[in-house]
Amino acid sequence: MGRPKERRDAQAFVAEGVRLVEEALAANWPFQFVLVGETLNERGQTLVKKLEAQSIEVEQVTDGLLSSVSETETTQGILAVLNHFPLTIPPSLNFVLILDKIRDPGNLGTLLRSAAAAGVQAVFLPPETTDAFAPKVVRAGMGAHFKLPIHALSWDEIQRVCKSAQLKILLADMDGRSCWQTDLRQPLALIIGGEADGASEQARRLAHDKISIPMPGGSESLNAAVAGALLMFEVVRQRQ
Repeated sequence: MGRPKERRDAQAFVAEGVRLVEEALAANWPFQFVLVGETLNERGQTLVKKLEAQSIEVEQVTDGLLSSVSETETTQGILAVLNHFPLTIPPSLNFVLILDKIRDPGNLGTLLRSAAAAGVQAVFLPPETTDAFAPKVVRAGMGAHFKLPIHALSWDEIQRVCKSAQLKILLADMDGRSCWQTDLRQPLALIIGGEADGASEQARRLAHDKISIPMPGGSESLNAAVAGALLMFEVVRQRQ
């Protein structure tokens, strides 16, 4: 289930490792089944008992078999196949993240993790952004997928949602106004562009304004995940 089409067809995705499976269980996420290896640790064994108590199907397999279906170099002892069940977008929005052309799975997962921590209400993924439910993204998200509404949408759909919620759309850009001098307390959608080519033309047309991160050290740019986290937590800072 490593390919986006396979995940879409099966309406499922994979979560590997004790912590991620714990997060899924705590969120009451719908499970299809769980595979458990021979050398699962004590914490994992406790988790298995909780899964079985919830009547979730758990199958014991060899470590070799688990490794063959795992996306990690070293199996973490437990792998869950979960229903693809994106959380509902809240009816009243004031803090949305739009991740445009983010293609690195680690960066996307880290951005989702930061978004969950910052209290972002929904994340929109336009075309050309990597699949948020790919195994590497799920691992890097560290449970964010079970807390955040994450939706792949067309630009027209994104525009409709943002217009309906009356969100000001701000694009992170080196030529933008300093985030320290921009009022981020208003309802807004923040666009973070891709690592290689930046934001798409569609994103630039949609944005009402551009904001930047002051960098007195003179660097040309920041990693997308770092830039996104800094801007999201500047929103948090201003709103508190």
